[in-house]
Amino acid sequence: MTALPPAAIEKAYLAACRAELAAIKPGNVHVHAAGHRMSVADFEASAELSAPWIAAAGARVGARVEAAVAATRAGIGQNTNLGIVLLCAPLAVAAERPGPLRAALASVLAGLDEADAAGVFAGIRLADPGGLGRAERHDVTAQAPPPPLLAAMAEAAGRDRIARAYVTGFEDLFGTGLPALAAARAAGLSEPWTTTAVHLAFLTGFPDSHLSRKFGPGIAEAVRAQAEAAFRGLVPGEGARAALMAHDAALKAAGFNPGTSADLTVATLFLDALGRAKAGGTKTDGAGGPAASHQ
Repeated sequence: MTALPPAAIEKAYLAACRAELAAIKPGNVHVHAAGHRMSVADFEASAELSAPWIAAAGARVGARVEAAVAATRAGIGQNTNLGIVLLCAPLAVAAERPGPLRAALASVLAGLDEADAAGVFAGIRLADPGGLGRAERHDVTAQAPPPPLLAAMAEAAGRDRIARAYVTGFEDLFGTGLPALAAARAAGLSEPWTTTAVHLAFLTGFPDSHLSRKFGPGIAEAVRAQAEAAFRGLVPGEGARAALMAHDAALKAAGFNPGTSADLTVATLFLDALGRAKAGGTKTDGAGGPAASHQ
């Protein structure tokens, strides 16, 4: 499998961000309904601002994270993509290396060093995510030199799915996201419904850690359980639009934004597109599948 050039990585990243916005994702911002005092335009601009830094040739994970968050913060003035950046930066570094993407990703994660920790911690402080709080050990807000990045991620893994990704080799993407995407395609779904299917797999599969940080694990589990009950047996498509939009409106009215589910969805689409590109797959306008609809 070939190493990818920066232009291909940037294209895949932008396509993943745009495809995620084109799909109905209950509780999140998308082209069918804004929410949480954020607009689709905010996320589109965030993707454009961060893309060159995610795809920066030869840059380490920490440098990509810090620069992408800084560019977003300067242009948008709020945290719209920290989770996306944290997940996509290691994937981008792995895509620059020859060989299978999963093996390259494992090597990237194993090689994270002090500079990566400093960059990631600086990026998190710049983004200032809601509900971050403080930790007794490996506190990201501390001004002392940061701990080893994987140690800090391991400390947070039980309460944060993005931290968990770093210490499990991105198992949620390989074990939940990609299989959901493949099943949706095998069922004949087209974009953006394949993206909706990926989001629902995350939303119903485990409590959203963004909700857990802001409202507590009980609320996060309640949102997950309600989604599982509401969408059991549902096949994404026009026939499901009313049910999806009703659930979307209810979550937004309650102020519940399952942001980690959306971040994992973007990362899944990015991973899929990178994997297909490295394998010499068909060129697409979307994130690894047929051309995405942005209606």
